[in-house]
Amino acid sequence: MIGKLSGRIDYRGSDHVLIDVRGVGYVVHVSERTLAALPGPGGMAALYTELLVREDLLQLFGFLTLAEKEWHRLLISVQGVGAKAAMAILGTLGPEGVARALALGDAGAIRKAPGVGPKLAQRVVMELKDKAPVVMALAGAGADLGALPDDAPVIEPAGPAASAPPRPAPRQSAQAQADALSALTNLGYSPSEAASAIAQAAEHETETPALIRAALRLLAPKAQP
Repeated sequence: MIGKLSGRIDYRGSDHVLIDVRGVGYVVHVSERTLAALPGPGGMAALYTELLVREDLLQLFGFLTLAEKEWHRLLISVQGVGAKAAMAILGTLGPEGVARALALGDAGAIRKAPGVGPKLAQRVVMELKDKAPVVMALAGAGADLGALPDDAPVIEPAGPAASAPPRPAPRQSAQAQADALSALTNLGYSPSEAASAIAQAAEHETETPALIRAALRLLAPKAQP
């Protein structure tokens, strides 16, 4: 199993890159967001990878973080969601957007991904809503799930690229949400209702204490008398 590649980018396609790793070229399929964050030909990059094996096909899919890779694996567990459809969802929403959509049961957000119809979007939400908190917690579990190792080649943006989607600090945000999720579940709330409240609170708050307070206000009407 190929879990990570580090090397020089020889070519950038519309949905993939060719990475030279010590003289061996690997074609790695990536989402639009990942492609926008990678350097141009000649630049150095490192990607976590997932190898898709079929009878007549071998494909590598690349991710900037292990958390993004985990979301991809979760998405393709849904019947009807292939590897490329999962990449389209991640490319449209980003890992945090996927977490929010699943936590809130927002099938409309999933539908924004190219090639994802209303029935499939609803199936994704229904099947993964209760599983989302696990990956949300993993996303904030540590540096190995939030970013590439310190000794990995630095990924520089590919020029001005005005069309590249903005990339907020995912590690800090994911960590704060994971900490808030842990705190609320320790208070007795179910992971799914806690994740939903945190997803709503994250629209306005980014720090752990504020997230917890805002989520508790949202959960208060559900509290037992």
